[in-house]
Amino acid sequence: MILNHTEICLLYLQSYQDKNLTAVSELFADQIVLRDWNLRVVGKDAALDETRKNFEAAQSLHIEVLQTYENTKSVAAELIITVNNSEILHVIDVLDFDDQGKIVAIRAYRGRGDE
Repeated sequence: MILNHTEICLLYLQSYQDKNLTAVSELFADQIVLRDWNLRVVGKDAALDETRKNFEAAQSLHIEVLQTYENTKSVAAELIITVNNSEILHVIDVLDFDDQGKIVAIRAYRGRGDE
C-alpha cells in the first residue's frame, strides 16, 4: 500500500510520539534537513541523533494533530505537543518529501495557543 504525504506525516508524528527511532529512521531520506527554533542539522545520522536526544530527554510525549495542509511535495501540521505531561508546545511542522515519499526536510515553528 502506498501512503500519501499526509499519511506519511501522521505516521511520522505517531512514531515520534511513540519514541520509535527505528520507525522514524525508515521515514527519513539520507539527505534530510531538520530545523527548529534551536538548531539545524543536515543528514540522516545527524537528524536521528537529535531525535534520539529529544526522546531521551522526555519521559512522555503526546502529540495532538489539530490540522494538516497538503500540497504537491509538502505537508504542514498544526500540533499541540505535551512533554512530560506538563510542558505544552504549540508547533507547526512543515515536512517536505522526495519522489519516493521519504522525508527530506522538517521545519518546526513554535507558536502559542489561543489562551
